[in-house]
Amino acid sequence: MERSVIDLWVGIFVALGIAALLFLALKAGNVDSIIKSEGYLVSAEFDNIGGLKAKAPVKSAGVIVGRVDNVSFSNQSLRAVVKLNLDKQFQFPKDSSASILTSGLLGDQFVGIDPGGALENLQDGDRVRITQSAIVLEKVIGQFLYGKMSEKNGD
Repeated sequence: MERSVIDLWVGIFVALGIAALLFLALKAGNVDSIIKSEGYLVSAEFDNIGGLKAKAPVKSAGVIVGRVDNVSFSNQSLRAVVKLNLDKQFQFPKDSSASILTSGLLGDQFVGIDPGGALENLQDGDRVRITQSAIVLEKVIGQFLYGKMSEKNGD
């Protein structure tokens, strides 16, 4: 009798452990973003998107207001085109700006939206015209080192 009670508690503990691992895997895999909320698609063109990927968050004032739907390349403008799926409860003026930002020093990249002041809001299919590309750390370090070397050679 005592052995079966111990086996029952071990089984419950193992089941809870498996459920916790499954929950963590789903959270880490961003599965909640697969379920599409009702929203509207807008596009933005960037010179450089760095490591931005589909399903990356779109944030405004630190709040997630949507997800990156698709990342592609335009042969006409020779720029990266990012489609943003914004939740319909969040409305942004037509003159809003989009930037590619990094969470932390070397963290994942996301799109940040800064609202403008226009009276009309972005609609499904609109394009965000004011964009700021990702800062590539290697380029910044290279420019800094090149500037230091030219200062040294100029003396």
